[in-house]
Amino acid sequence: MSDYVRLGIIGAGSIALRGLFPHLTMEDVRNRVRITAVCDPVLERAQAAAAKFGVPAAYATMEDLLAAGNVDAVSICSPIGVHYEQGMLAVEHGVHVHFNKSMTTTVAEADRLIATARRKGVKLVASPGEMLRPRHQKIKELIQAGALGRLTWAVTGSAFGTYHEDEASVRSGDDPLTNINPAWYFRKPGGGPLYDMTVYGLHAMTGILGPAQRVTAFSGVRVHAREFRGQLLPTDMDDNTLMVLDFGDAFFAFVYGVAAGNLPNLGRPLIFGAQGVINGATLNGQPIEYPGMELDAEFGMNGSLPHVVGQHRVLEEAHVYEDVMQLVDWILDDAPTVATAEHARHVIEIFDATYRSAATGQAQTLNTVF
Repeated sequence: MSDYVRLGIIGAGSIALRGLFPHLTMEDVRNRVRITAVCDPVLERAQAAAAKFGVPAAYATMEDLLAAGNVDAVSICSPIGVHYEQGMLAVEHGVHVHFNKSMTTTVAEADRLIATARRKGVKLVASPGEMLRPRHQKIKELIQAGALGRLTWAVTGSAFGTYHEDEASVRSGDDPLTNINPAWYFRKPGGGPLYDMTVYGLHAMTGILGPAQRVTAFSGVRVHAREFRGQLLPTDMDDNTLMVLDFGDAFFAFVYGVAAGNLPNLGRPLIFGAQGVINGATLNGQPIEYPGMELDAEFGMNGSLPHVVGQHRVLEEAHVYEDVMQLVDWILDDAPTVATAEHARHVIEIFDATYRSAATGQAQTLNTVF
């Protein structure tokens, strides 16, 4: 391997175009990581992205990209429903993997992926790395120190709204980089707000509180079609899901992933105890002090992330760039990360069990930990 990580981008869609390409082609990261290849089933899109961002090679398939032998690692930016297949392909080639959220759609897929990576000596990093945030680390410390007394209940979740239809920079144009159809977000496999949005709050909640033990849920399709540029996009993946998590000893959490209608604080955990409440960045209404809080106040929640410095603070999707850099550090410096595949697997098991609970009307026991 060279002195820097040669990174392939799998899928030239919204997250890659708005986040990874802009961050990872900046001059300040060239001594650590360089994008050397991109693939997309729409070859013209891969070629256009390569031309815009100065990437040496573009391919129509991941197989062609891997066969060229010019990557040490890949970031999988494709629709969630194909993450497992593509992740396994990379692992079998001995290539390290960063997964954009969510890593897989089922816990069985996550089990096989982790076991194969361990056998092949491949490193896996899974977004979202919510416990990289100094605020969440501080909240965990406060709770463990008894700041809320005995915990009683918690809330997290997120809503689709029309976020994906409204991503103007990648949806509203006529060229391959601005005419990307968002239909997959509403279809099986891998669509729906849980895998795409609620995943953030659940990574934070479980990172702070620890693994859940059981889940019970209701789930279904509420909005059966969405309009995009005069076209109706059918919805066959559940878009309205409500669940209750059991953390043991009668400590419960309410979690949602819904078609529309969000609670404040971007769905990050709202945690109640007998002696108070943590709500976003406040403890009992007072600001929580933590390293980098001034940067978060100025640049949003990504300002205090360790690799998000300089111009990275004003670019979109800086948290995804941070997760990729966690993999880079692990490869180059043998520095493991808290953004682990095992944590992602636990959150995926919650989603997997949620849909089983909704289908059967029975609470489901969770088996994974991290």
